[in-house]
Amino acid sequence: MSRRADSFVPGRLGPWQYLQNALFYLHVSVATLLMGAVGILRVIRHGRAGANRVATGWIGYVLWAAKLHMGVSCEVRGTPPVGDCIVAAKHQCFLDILAIAHAVPERNFIMKREVMRVPVMGWYAYKVGCIPIDRTRGRDAMRAIGSTINRRIAEEGLGQLIIYPEGTRTRPGERRSYKHGVGTIRAATGLPVVPVAVNAGLFWPRGGWGVRSGRAVVEFLPPIDPQLASEAFMSELSEQIEENSDRLMREAGFQLSEVRA
Repeated sequence: MSRRADSFVPGRLGPWQYLQNALFYLHVSVATLLMGAVGILRVIRHGRAGANRVATGWIGYVLWAAKLHMGVSCEVRGTPPVGDCIVAAKHQCFLDILAIAHAVPERNFIMKREVMRVPVMGWYAYKVGCIPIDRTRGRDAMRAIGSTINRRIAEEGLGQLIIYPEGTRTRPGERRSYKHGVGTIRAATGLPVVPVAVNAGLFWPRGGWGVRSGRAVVEFLPPIDPQLASEAFMSELSEQIEENSDRLMREAGFQLSEVRA
């Protein structure tokens, strides 16, 4: 069986809604420059803790602006983790990144090294503890990341490492094969893995335009059994994230159809 993501057909957006989207992006661009500049002194004084406070304030502001301009908000369910762990999440759009990152106190990501070179944003990403990856190195890159994480845990603590096991954004109802990077990091570090289900793509498209008003949901699920072997872990992770994401999407009116390959 394969899954089809064409059963949810939302109403057409009008010109005013697209204008609201444009105003949101303009507002956030200006706010990012101002907050980034003002926050530099806090980061210099307080290091990673200061960078995390600036990041929390910025993310909260962007979520507020999204509700102000476009009428979209995000509900957080479950218990966000606070210690060192891996947060493995379904990824549909920019909104679920914001909501998950805002819910945990010491968020960081594995990022393409090119992103870490972006002015202002890349500097803050480095300061909060994001880890650059050179995707051209394949398995060697994942082994290097495992070593980096273990060193950071020993020196200052890791925080909540947010990973998207499918490796990319997906449309509502779309399911891709999970990549083994999350399993490799789990095996190398022994960190607990907290799965997260989302339905945010129903409200915020992958491309970022045509955002619709409503209340999206991200849900933190119980950690995966740490005793599971690698293959069983990947299967359980996929099942937990996908089945619960389907449930959240059905709650919001999405009807998932099944078709034979």
